[in-house]
Amino acid sequence: MSASKATATVPEISRRAGVVRQGSRVVPEEMPIAFSYGGSTQAVMMGTPADLEDFAVGFSLTEGIIASMAEIEEITVVDEGRGLDVQVRLAEDKEDALRARRRHMAGPVGCGLCGIESIEQAVRVVPDVSAISMVLSSSDVTEAVAALNGAQPLHAQTHAVHGAGFWLLGSGLLAVREDVGRHNALDKLAGAVIRQGRTGAEGVVVVTSRISVEMVQKTAILGAGVLIAISAPTALAIRTAEEAGMTLIALTRGEDFEIFTRSDRIITETVADVA
Repeated sequence: MSASKATATVPEISRRAGVVRQGSRVVPEEMPIAFSYGGSTQAVMMGTPADLEDFAVGFSLTEGIIASMAEIEEITVVDEGRGLDVQVRLAEDKEDALRARRRHMAGPVGCGLCGIESIEQAVRVVPDVSAISMVLSSSDVTEAVAALNGAQPLHAQTHAVHGAGFWLLGSGLLAVREDVGRHNALDKLAGAVIRQGRTGAEGVVVVTSRISVEMVQKTAILGAGVLIAISAPTALAIRTAEEAGMTLIALTRGEDFEIFTRSDRIITETVADVA
């Protein structure tokens, strides 16, 4: 999908410094994006129509439909007029497993927890990333966030989308993906990472949004041991990151940030006791 399809230019009237002007503004597109497997729709997400193959791969991975790229045989995007149908053909054994899974589902939803019908599924056990031995300096943390801030062309145009980046120590950003939905941006990023033959353990996930439990779950499923955010986490996100052995850093502003879990991966200055 071309970058131009991800935005639209609309007329607007602005008032700034007491002056009213007619003009135009670039805004992000948002439309229903369906994911279909074996001819049946699994979920419909509202999202930005860009990087759809990455989105399909990442969504399939973080929702437990696949474990690797090898289990996807083909991805086809069909324009349905008011929305897009991303049709994914899986390896035969995965198609059979997904059919069996559907028979036990009350019905898919587009909230970032697709096909969930119980509390246990919503707070699922996340993969253990505690063995990842990556160590970052304070400057690495601020550098990763600064790199993401400077690599979001859609946000620069619209100021209305979330960004997710995968940052490699010593190399910088491997990939950045954007979307009106924060979960979507992270799914797109996960797809981009594994389509390039990389693993989550090789780098750091950086996001512009708040950290909900789903963001931690998806990061752990990708296999990353460090998640850095510009905004704040929820209490459940912190508990889940701790359970996974993930380093969770949030509220990153310039050189300032807060570490909530696994601080041993971050080399910082002496911690002041303010109790």
